[in-house]
Amino acid sequence: MDPQHILDLYEWAPAVCFRHPELGEVPTAVVGVVHPAADGEREVRGCRDCVIAMEDIRREAAARSGSEYTPGHVGDAHH
Repeated sequence: MDPQHILDLYEWAPAVCFRHPELGEVPTAVVGVVHPAADGEREVRGCRDCVIAMEDIRREAAARSGSEYTPGHVGDAHH
């Protein structure tokens, strides 16, 4: 699948990428949620490059395990 088609599966908003904070605010998508003890729930957001890298990892893991790979689910606990 074309990288742009994968990126189109996500909702994007300006924020700081968890791996690239030096870039400042860039288009990001939710890639996870953390639950700090003192702060309830916080979204972890990734830039386009990180989302594509995480999708590549998911696709490779699915291929190794014989599972079906469905793009667009980085950050979903059940995928």
